[in-house]
Amino acid sequence: MKVTVNTPNKTYDIIIDKLPQITIDSKVAIITNPKVSGLHINYLTNKLKAKELHIITLPDGEEYKNWQSIEYALDRLFDAKFDRNSTLIAFGGGVIGDMTGFAASIFLRGIKFIQIPTTLLAMVDSSVGGKTGINNKYGKNLIGSFYQPEAVYIDTHFLSTLDKREFAAGMAEIIKMAVMFDKEFFENIKKGNLTLEEMIKRSVELKAEVVNQDEKEKGIRSVLNYGHTFGHVIENLTNYKTYLHGEAVAIGMIMANELSRELGLLSEKEAKEIKELLEKHNLPTDFKIDDVDDFYNHFFLDKKTADNKIKFIIPEKIGQYKIVKDLDENLVKKVLKKFER
Repeated sequence: MKVTVNTPNKTYDIIIDKLPQITIDSKVAIITNPKVSGLHINYLTNKLKAKELHIITLPDGEEYKNWQSIEYALDRLFDAKFDRNSTLIAFGGGVIGDMTGFAASIFLRGIKFIQIPTTLLAMVDSSVGGKTGINNKYGKNLIGSFYQPEAVYIDTHFLSTLDKREFAAGMAEIIKMAVMFDKEFFENIKKGNLTLEEMIKRSVELKAEVVNQDEKEKGIRSVLNYGHTFGHVIENLTNYKTYLHGEAVAIGMIMANELSRELGLLSEKEAKEIKELLEKHNLPTDFKIDDVDDFYNHFFLDKKTADNKIKFIIPEKIGQYKIVKDLDENLVKKVLKKFER
């Protein structure tokens, strides 16, 4: 199965199949983490032929998605005398993919990179569309660039070693796409009518359609942030250690749904359907807020906030989205208080 991304700057394919033989006539660095390397590095290197191959291993975890990791990777590339013809391969989940893409975008002002995601979340979300970046003390992905890969290879072989929480985190992003854009897709997930590959393909198709229209998130691409505006605050408040990204997004979807309900849009029935589908896939749907004012103020650290105005993405109904801005602070806090400890 193949899906094509066609942005103004680059066209590339997302291949959903067994990893093919890949030949690259230049220096190549695989950037990965110890866990993925220990499980799968031989599977990749057996299918990869390069002029010179290096492996750069970065620590595992969202807390290492920072400047120190980027500097370490760049130093290894300079040590090995990589040049503008060289290629990086992101081999891991979303953290590795985001960091590798960012490193590729700034090394010698930009070299090629390929995404080979190993988690479900990275397969359906972060590996597609060219968002790269790192976190800092102010929030998530606040430093980065839009930089498209040369190709994305999605091989479900890697999911055989994925733990249940990581798999569920990926399902959150699949459900997010369905709620925003495709009611039929949502119904088919609910009924269990689709294979894993079919769910991945439909999610990637939907994301590719969005990226093709809006590569740099000036309009419709912001809809992909359903659940993220709340979820990023949850991740930041818990120091990126309590919840996986997809888990925080799932809770964020519930909060966004409550905001939609408060605005008189999403029906109680559909809000319940979304919550039940998330819970069916072992995702958390509740979070206890210690300080509503503090939670609210964290919204303004989000990169999607402009002119001191928070943008919220909410479902009007399943398969139909709405972007809302300039909401009254008291209304938003009323929703947050429903989650107060």
